[in-house]
Amino acid sequence: MALHYPMAVGLNQGHKMTKNDVIPEVCGFALCEQHAMELLKVSKDKGAHKFIKKRVGTHICAKRKREELSNMLEAVRKTVAKKD
Repeated sequence: MALHYPMAVGLNQGHKMTKNDVIPEVCGFALCEQHAMELLKVSKDKGAHKFIKKRVGTHICAKRKREELSNMLEAVRKTVAKKD
């Protein structure tokens, strides 16, 4: 039986999406992602958006990446809060 991969919706429709979830867990974040996360930590959302847009190229991709990184920061904050 073939492996079942979750399918993406929207611009990524039809592509295998599990690799995008696994890569940050294994390799960590790219330097530009780390810089954007630092900007998001100090509530510089507009600056983070401009920085990411310059790196990835389009407004929509930058919005998606910023949202993804802010969700990661929220998850980290929740795990730290649970430990305390």
